[in-house]
Amino acid sequence: MILEIIQYGHPTLRKKAANLSAEEIKEPKLAQLVDNMLETMEHAQGIGLAAPQINEPLQLAVIDLGGKDESNTLLELDGKSVQLADIMPLIFINPELKLYPKAKDKMQEGCLSIQGIQAVVNRPTLIEMTYLDLNGQEHSLKCDGLLGRAIQHECDHLEGILFTDRVGSLHKPKVKKQLEALLKPKSFF
Repeated sequence: MILEIIQYGHPTLRKKAANLSAEEIKEPKLAQLVDNMLETMEHAQGIGLAAPQINEPLQLAVIDLGGKDESNTLLELDGKSVQLADIMPLIFINPELKLYPKAKDKMQEGCLSIQGIQAVVNRPTLIEMTYLDLNGQEHSLKCDGLLGRAIQHECDHLEGILFTDRVGSLHKPKVKKQLEALLKPKSFF
């Protein structure tokens, strides 16, 4: 089922999401929510979706880079080298990120909850994430490239942070103006 993606200005986008308990992870309704999130993300032509974006303030996100040309130089799951296709779609619950900020990369980002705005964001190129899967199993994922960036973007959503908060000072005035325009009532005349 395709869910509504809430938009910029909705208060849930600015709240820190709650961790899921072991019992909540095992509930069938969580698996159904994940299926709905994946369908919603695909319908919206996105590569990632966090639960707060569908007004569910939970530490849960999905990413699917299937079909994307991805040139990770590092992709390890639980200490073993894997292929991107082997871990897609990626579903992560209660993630904890470790960033390696020595090397950073600038890239254009957008968001399904901030339609029509894209901006350059500088993020660490290498990340490590520990998380739980839908079975409640803990995993460690170390990666770079587009996957690393997408994970950081979705984990920001879980903390109430939007990509526009991470825009550099040079582009901040332009982005601020665009965000203000999103909040103005639309005229139909």
